[in-house]
Amino acid sequence: MKFHLIAALLAFTTIAQAANRPNVLLIITDDQGWADIGYNNPDHVYTPNLDRLAASGAKFENHYVMPQCTPSRVALFTGRYPGRFGRAPLVATSNKCFPVDTPTLATMMKSAGYETYLVGKWHMGEDSGDGPNIHGFDYSHGSLAGAVGMYDHHYRKGQHYETWQRNLQLIPGAENGKHVTDIEAEDAVRIINEKHDKPFFMYLAFHAPHNPLDERGQFTNQPTRLDPANPQRWQHEDQIKWFNDPAGKIQKEPKPDKRLLLATVYHLDSAIGQVVEALEKSGQRENTLILFTSDNGPPMNWAGHAYPDDLKLSNFNQPIPMRGQKTDVWEGGIHVPGFANWPGHIAPKTVTEQEHIIDWFPTLAHLVGASAPTNLDGRDISSLLFADDALAKRDFYWIWNPNINRWALRYGDWKIVHYGTNQPTPADWQLYNIPRDPKEENNVARQHAEIVAQLHGLFLQQRAKDRTNGGTDPSNRSGD
Repeated sequence: MKFHLIAALLAFTTIAQAANRPNVLLIITDDQGWADIGYNNPDHVYTPNLDRLAASGAKFENHYVMPQCTPSRVALFTGRYPGRFGRAPLVATSNKCFPVDTPTLATMMKSAGYETYLVGKWHMGEDSGDGPNIHGFDYSHGSLAGAVGMYDHHYRKGQHYETWQRNLQLIPGAENGKHVTDIEAEDAVRIINEKHDKPFFMYLAFHAPHNPLDERGQFTNQPTRLDPANPQRWQHEDQIKWFNDPAGKIQKEPKPDKRLLLATVYHLDSAIGQVVEALEKSGQRENTLILFTSDNGPPMNWAGHAYPDDLKLSNFNQPIPMRGQKTDVWEGGIHVPGFANWPGHIAPKTVTEQEHIIDWFPTLAHLVGASAPTNLDGRDISSLLFADDALAKRDFYWIWNPNINRWALRYGDWKIVHYGTNQPTPADWQLYNIPRDPKEENNVARQHAEIVAQLHGLFLQQRAKDRTNGGTDPSNRSGD
């Protein structure tokens, strides 16, 4: 009798824990630089919804990702550095990035009893036998490849031009004429408003503010273009909501290319606000953990003509107080906005500890009571979110490009960087103290040879874990 009572109590506890597990809404934006968000740049950027979420949650002050979109997504989804899977996922690609049996965030959440949804951009393998539904999603809707035309949802011309899909079935032309940001927000709201018998995990991967930047407002039949009568203004700019925020910040910016980016970010923020509002109205907000990140640093300049209605833009991101940009292993390419928000569970605070997108897999596994693989590079950072504990000191590691030409490792305050196709020796590294020199301007490698040697040893340990022989052929690169 006693045994049955204990068993019943354990079963009840398990059911109660399952019922109390939060929904997880993981939002990732595309190419949103450190200063392209209001809470880091309040005088110029209008993002009230993101700012409120960050202010009422745990804002990550030293949040790291990989230098480009596919590598960051692979790191997020596997909890491992992308080099562990070979050369292909070291750059933006539509090739297969990791084997089908690789544990992913989606398969982990599914194993823990979650409904799993992808809305937006996948970009981790578009070929037959691959894609989000193969890797653990019950539902997917968006692009299999990378960036798309904002109103016709096509990729770059070529093999993956038709990329817009639902559950791996291409749906070309089905939603033409509607901005991709609005489509993604509407689908997320629809899913939230459905009846759910289980908690849900939603990966909401916005395409914005990646190029092509195209904010037509109500003038949907005309691509965004400069006004022939006034080349410092976009046509119909005064009548398009996204160029005219209530605080007037966007119109204070004199450069049209920068105003277009600011309008895109305002539109994105409004879409995120709609999703949060749906959680509130449906009574799910208090039991939903929201995680937010960008995938890499800002591109700064764009040559245009890669995607449908793709404008050439110059110096269009907000300036950042760091060296480098997208695809760089300098801080500007890998140090981006990020936060976690869960009302009543995560207290408002600023997390100053260094953490990385690879940490989100083991952290979520711990939160939902799932088993995490033993070979993850990320660490459970629950103690940073739900308490104020410090993490053990550790190193962070970056490489970029299939023919690797950018290398970096950070350990504590110190960071080593090398640009060149040769695997670096101790003599090749530049050394920076990031807190003292956040712009990485003063190479102090000669003054601190012992620190370079220590970090080089850590680098060799990381490099030894990479798959250096074989891997998917990286020659079929397909932009980002």
